[in-house]
Amino acid sequence: MKRTALVTGGSRGIGAAIKARLQAEGMDVIAPGRSELELSSTRSIDAYLRSFSGPVDVIVNNAGINNLASLEEITPEALESMMQVNLSAPLRLIQGLAPVMKRNRYGRIVNMSSVFGMVSKERRLLYTATKSSLIGITKTLAIELGPFNILVNALAPGYVMTALTRQNNSEEDIERISVNIPLRRMADPAEIAEVAAFLCSDRNTYLSGQTIVVDGGFTCM
Repeated sequence: MKRTALVTGGSRGIGAAIKARLQAEGMDVIAPGRSELELSSTRSIDAYLRSFSGPVDVIVNNAGINNLASLEEITPEALESMMQVNLSAPLRLIQGLAPVMKRNRYGRIVNMSSVFGMVSKERRLLYTATKSSLIGITKTLAIELGPFNILVNALAPGYVMTALTRQNNSEEDIERISVNIPLRRMADPAEIAEVAAFLCSDRNTYLSGQTIVVDGGFTCM
């Protein structure tokens, strides 16, 4: 049976790799751009949900933001923005699409957390808060939706070599970070997508409520 997947943030990086991998699995993949779905706007999310005419079998809440700020630098606006995009938007999409999944008694939901949802570092207060909360949401939804054959998991990547990583870090920075990863390199987006594809597939029949860490051993250090 051909499945339909919704992937947010599917235009670049990990999201684009997940989109391509799910398409290779034979899924129809919907990956809306910002002109169609603006996650910072509840009104945009609700309008997008109203536009759906058919069922969605798979949700990958991949899109997120990471605006660095120390405790003293955090503003109410920054808090609201991070909470909206990283936490409220994924939850609202699940709320809107889960009822059809429940009627069909099938669903696969993957919430993109981060290793920084479990560990942290300076200026990651808001990012860690939202990503750890997303793990909490994942656990509760796995309990609530499990009776309907809807499996809910979180994926927690470590450092990934994306265009944004290269943009924000010099070669020296990337080398310094990589030294602190047991595999001595950052992940390729396709490696994250491979794990996501399993979680989204019919091959996953019993894994739910879990946070899958894909970090090359970084959190073991």
